[in-house]
Amino acid sequence: MNRSSRIAGVAGVVCAALAVPAAAQAATKVVSMGAPKAALSVLQKRYSSEANDFFPHVTTIHVGDSIRFGLSGFHTVDIPKKGGDPLPFAITGPPQSGIVDAAGAPFWFNGQAQLQFNPALLPSKFGKIAGYNGSKPVRSGLPLAQGRIPPMTVNFLKKGTYSYYCNIHPGMEGTVKVLPESKKVPTRQQDAANLKKQISRDINTAKGLSSVTPPAGTVYVGSGGSHDVEYFGMVPSSLTVPVGTTVRFAMPPKTTETHTATFRPRAPLNQPTSYLRQVAAGFNKPAFDNISAYPSDPPGTPVGLTPVLHGNGFWNSGAMDQVSASPLPNSNSVTFAAPGTYTYYCMIHPFMKGTITVTG
Repeated sequence: MNRSSRIAGVAGVVCAALAVPAAAQAATKVVSMGAPKAALSVLQKRYSSEANDFFPHVTTIHVGDSIRFGLSGFHTVDIPKKGGDPLPFAITGPPQSGIVDAAGAPFWFNGQAQLQFNPALLPSKFGKIAGYNGSKPVRSGLPLAQGRIPPMTVNFLKKGTYSYYCNIHPGMEGTVKVLPESKKVPTRQQDAANLKKQISRDINTAKGLSSVTPPAGTVYVGSGGSHDVEYFGMVPSSLTVPVGTTVRFAMPPKTTETHTATFRPRAPLNQPTSYLRQVAAGFNKPAFDNISAYPSDPPGTPVGLTPVLHGNGFWNSGAMDQVSASPLPNSNSVTFAAPGTYTYYCMIHPFMKGTITVTG
């Protein structure tokens, strides 16, 4: 069986798995928050990618029918009131102080506000049923519970076309069209065919994301494609430069993700007590540690990276994204001031790894 046949087979299995019995189809339809499980497995294992989208992207139902939103990845559903906007994922909190580097020197971001999860997103509606008529929002909240997280079901009570969003990934948007009983809605077979097309399209997009070419002197931290398909890797994954070279680490066009580029000799994943493991852990709490989220050095300050920077060779781009309304930058640069091999990671997704070889 060739690759295209295998992909079509996977898409068919996914559609069958999502379809509900014919007798219930008129009452409840299923939307996956992120690519359905079988498709997500293909995207992750073959292409180190995910799709920040709702599957299907557009769902059409009758007034009084429901959508069951099932979780596939770290996502939310935010259905604002008619004409409203989704809530931001993170806000600024109280300042954090007392943070020093490995040499004992205070970091510049002492006294700066912490970024934190938006408290309005902490209450969870996963496992619950909500009614929506456009007059007030319905939000799933953040999927922070341990173990399997049940779906959220929303009963749509008023006709109209409504947009819903993921608070975590700006640009991840879906649509529900709520029609009067007198209008026809797509059949189960038509929904399955549309879902299959969406899955196949996104898998095809993922194939080329690792081979994009960034501008000279730039490493893309991740790679973004059409319809919010994301590659989780450094592009290029390895780079060789002469000593004294400045490299820009940048978020790619089209991305809806947030990443860092963070240097330190020891790996954050397979050495639990390593310095970078502790930095990465700073994102795994409601209020993010400033050492994780902020650049290690003041923005706009030229920095020379050596094995002894900050006492242990630490340099952090800080959290970066491509969202125009976000306070986060979309790039950061560092000069490699000593020969050697430098390994770096994303602290939000520590499986993302790259190397810079600096020659004398």
